[in-house]
Amino acid sequence: MGHDEPEEAPLFPTQVAPLQACWSIGLYHGDSPLALTPATAGAPILTAEHVTDVVADFVADPFCHVVGRTHVLFFEIWNRALQRGEIACASSRDLTSWRYDGVVLRDAVHLSYPCVFAHASDVFMIPETREAGAVRLYRAEAFPHRWRFVCDLVHGDFADATPFHHEGRWWLFAHRGLDELRLYSARELDGPYEEHPASPIVAGNRRTSRPAGRVINYRGRVLRFAQDAWPHYGSRVRALEVDHLSTRGYAEHELAESPILEGSGSGWNALGMHHVELLPQPDGRWSAIVDGYTPAGFQ
Repeated sequence: MGHDEPEEAPLFPTQVAPLQACWSIGLYHGDSPLALTPATAGAPILTAEHVTDVVADFVADPFCHVVGRTHVLFFEIWNRALQRGEIACASSRDLTSWRYDGVVLRDAVHLSYPCVFAHASDVFMIPETREAGAVRLYRAEAFPHRWRFVCDLVHGDFADATPFHHEGRWWLFAHRGLDELRLYSARELDGPYEEHPASPIVAGNRRTSRPAGRVINYRGRVLRFAQDAWPHYGSRVRALEVDHLSTRGYAEHELAESPILEGSGSGWNALGMHHVELLPQPDGRWSAIVDGYTPAGFQ
């Protein structure tokens, strides 16, 4: 989860969610990735209380990598002592009971949004490293606990960079500033990346500019998910379909089912939700590891 700085002339009368808000991670399920409901009777599956190696104020931004029958979940923890985010992991066989496995990546800058994915025979991660002024690629040396920096993919003020492979190229969505979504592509994962001629593909819009999880292919359709920061940071998750994607053109539209996640009005996700990690199941249904927040002390 990134932390925005106030802008001089906001496009919307936004109220940014305070860091002292309590973010937790929960489980949803549904017949499709666009129709999700709570799976655990309104209770989160991971909270700051599960973190045992540092004092954490919240957990957020879940990304999952499956190894055999084990789900390995990576997520941001907010380290209270250092006042910045770090990346931790937990593991589970059933998506409901989790074993916390500790912090696996820390730096002198804030880390969040640990987008983890497999490519060839390796597992990679692109966490948010906005304070470093670059989108950084890491490779697992000893999964899931040890990661090695590979290279900077793109330089600039970027948050929540989200890669995906499509029709022989690597594509990278990256959120810039407060309300722009930039698009880059490369033939190889480690670059070099070029900015798309239609970039920024979203500008002046906090409702659909910031990524909210990985891009998925659903029944031949490319879907991306966006954090809606109206009327405040972390309000809900919107779903969009990419209609056209090539090195020359880009088009998308918001789906009728959007938003797919929002605050429930009570409990751990009372005030809002801003991330979704979608997992197809063998029976054709979908599980979704999500996050949400409530005022500190009210969980």
